[in-house]
Amino acid sequence: MIASASAGFDQYRDNITRGVVETIEYDSKTVGNVRKAMVYTPPGFSSELTYPVLYLLHGIGGDEKEWHTYGSPAIILDNLYTDHLIQPMIVVCPNGRAMSNDLAEGDLFDPEKIRAFEQFESDLIQDLIPYMESRYPVAQTRDKRAIAGLSMGGGQSLNIGLRNLDHFAWIGAFSAAPNTKAPEVLVPDPATATSLLSLLWVSCGDQDNLIQISVDVHEYMKQHGVPHIWYEESGGHDWPVWKNDLYLFSQRLFR
Repeated sequence: MIASASAGFDQYRDNITRGVVETIEYDSKTVGNVRKAMVYTPPGFSSELTYPVLYLLHGIGGDEKEWHTYGSPAIILDNLYTDHLIQPMIVVCPNGRAMSNDLAEGDLFDPEKIRAFEQFESDLIQDLIPYMESRYPVAQTRDKRAIAGLSMGGGQSLNIGLRNLDHFAWIGAFSAAPNTKAPEVLVPDPATATSLLSLLWVSCGDQDNLIQISVDVHEYMKQHGVPHIWYEESGGHDWPVWKNDLYLFSQRLFR
């Protein structure tokens, strides 16, 4: 059994060392313009050290600011560092809608915008990761690189992460949305995935009407012997669930 986050895990604490959040801009050859992402560097950050990196993705109605607006990742991670429960890491929150106008406005389900979430795979691997590796002291090996996200971003994390196991060893899907590819497409070769994955985390709230998507992924992995963590938690398709997931998932990374 996995215990939920302890009380106060997402509450601001006084008199602790804090990480820093900043907005960066990178040139996206995939999209053809300059795009934004938010970067969290941990407490005690030093450019003399090398850090693993987590790419943390938003949902269909969000952008690079969504996690920091609603999910309190800096507070959650700062508290975990203070309690010595987490490895120092850099966390990047990009805009997963890879198109010229990437604002979360209008018809969010417009086919062009859905395709933009698919195109983000190229933007991430060809543009954002190289940018981060040229500007920040992030490790450049797959064993030090993770991808996770909520809802649409959870589907992206499975689609991108499992398709690119040469780039990611740690993958987390929080309440994955219907953009998630079929399990047999995600993992056509279970033996290879098993040999390359350090962690595959699949979680969803028990009151979420999208839970069957996550259950299908879990059942396929179980049937084919792919090690993973399946966490069915109390809640719906909402922020208390996703904050809890970040708290639990981040503690398991890079160990």
